[in-house]
Parts: sequence; structure tokens; C-alpha cells
Amino acid sequence: MTHGTDSIDSPMYGTFGNGGARRPEPEPQYSLKMFGEVVKTFRKRARLTQEQFAPLVGYSPETVASIEQGRRLPPPDFAERADSILDAFGVILAAAKHLTRRKGLASWFRQWAELELSALSLYTYECRLIPGLLQTPAYARTLFADQLPPLGDEQIEAQLAARLERQQLLRERPNTSFSFILEEHLFLRDLGGADVTRELLDHILDLSELRNVDVQIMPLVRHHHSGLGGPVQLLETPDHQWFGYLEGQEHGQFVSDPKVVSVIQMRCASMRSQALSLDDSQSLMRRMRGAR
Repeated sequence: MTHGTDSIDSPMYGTFGNGGARRPEPEPQYSLKMFGEVVKTFRKRARLTQEQFAPLVGYSPETVASIEQGRRLPPPDFAERADSILDAFGVILAAAKHLTRRKGLASWFRQWAELELSALSLYTYECRLIPGLLQTPAYARTLFADQLPPLGDEQIEAQLAARLERQQLLRERPNTSFSFILEEHLFLRDLGGADVTRELLDHILDLSELRNVDVQIMPLVRHHHSGLGGPVQLLETPDHQWFGYLEGQEHGQFVSDPKVVSVIQMRCASMRSQALSLDDSQSLMRRMRGAR
């Protein structure tokens, strides 16, 4: 997903700071790699394999491996659990305080990305482009290549790697409910060409077969529509707190005010009833796939 933002700070909106997909402000992954080495050292000291350690800390072996290799930020509660389980004398907690984001992940997006790692549910409505969690590499490359001002090859590769890594959430967190509502015209645009769109449809159809992933299509002709205000995301934390994210072309707004979040929830609930059912959405995607 392409995100842009200005610095916004108000009682109802949090601040992500300046940046965005066009100015990714990449930072070194050194702190992530060092944190991973610390975790791995204490895990081996405890004579635990990744497969043995993963259920103890509450995450999959794949997630543990990614963290130890410095390829992803740990979920918010990972460091505390790992430090306790591995009897690490507070070393893992201390190392977690010095973490920086992955290369290719913009600073303003870090707060939302960290919440995603432990979310119970994530709802997304998009009317501009396919959300990042659902994109294929070819579709994402098209978006990055078309950005203005242009990105360099290294920037494109960094952003693509970060995006593909983030997509692991769909399979690594089977107990998290992911719900997507996508406008039909996003596929009709044929961004990147017919082959890219065909692959994209196949990919999303495959993901929609996962038990924790729902994909609904908002039909092109819709007499009533609650999402005309623009794209929106909703997220529920393990503490059952709800947060929202609203995005424009040059700004992003992190929503924490319960009153505003409630309004977003009402709109999302209405859109879920206005969009095609899960089965009808799959049927429509198959028909669009066959037309290419």
C-alpha cells in the first residue's frame, strides 16, 4: 500500500511524522540483527530449538526465525516474554529498547506496523489500490516504479522486501482475523497490464481460501456506499482497544479517539453489508480472471 503523510497532531489524531513511500528514510538493520543475536544466544543457552521456544513465547517458529535473523521487528510483547522464559536477566528487554525499523519501512508507518504484529483483527477498505498485504511482487513493483519523484533501484528493492515480509502476517498469525473490502474497479484498471492483474487475482483468490482472511468486493455499481470518505483501516489490539488509520495522498492519520473510532466502525460494518458476499466476491474475481 502506498502511504504518504504530513505531520499531524491533534486530540483525535496521532502523529506519524514526515515521510512516506516516496521518502522511505531507510535505516540500517544493525539493531534488529543484534537483537536477534541476543535472543538466539539466550535460546541456545536454554538448550531450546526454535520449534521448542516458539510455543513458549506464543509465536510461530517462522516468526522466531525471522526475529533471530533480524528480518522483522518483534511484536510488542515478544521481548518481555522471551526475557522471562529464557531467564535473560533483563538483557533482551534492554536490547529491545534500541531497536530501529527494517530498511524500507518508513518511520511514520512503524507505529501501525508494530500494532499489526499482535492485532486480533484488522479491517481494511481500499478504493485506490490493492492493499499492501494482498499485493503480488509484480503489482508492488509497478507501484514503486511509477512513483514521483522516482525511486532508485535500491529503494525499490528495500521497499519490496519490507512489503513481502509484512505479508507474512497473513500466514504467521492464523488467529488474527483479516478482513478486506476492495472496490471492483481496482482490478478493472489492469495496473501493470493484463498478466499482472491475472496473477494478482489468482493470488488474492488463494489468500481468500485461508480461514483467517475474508475478501469482499464492492461492486462497480452501488446505489448506497458508506465508504465514500476514502480508504480506512481498523485494528483491534490484544487488550481489545481499537485504533484506526485514515490516509490521503500526502498525509496519514492515526486515530485513537474512541468517538472517531466508533464512527469508523459503523462505516466499516455498513460497507460489509453493502459489498458482495464472500462467495459472490470469489465468483466475481474468477470471472474477471477468466476475462484476461
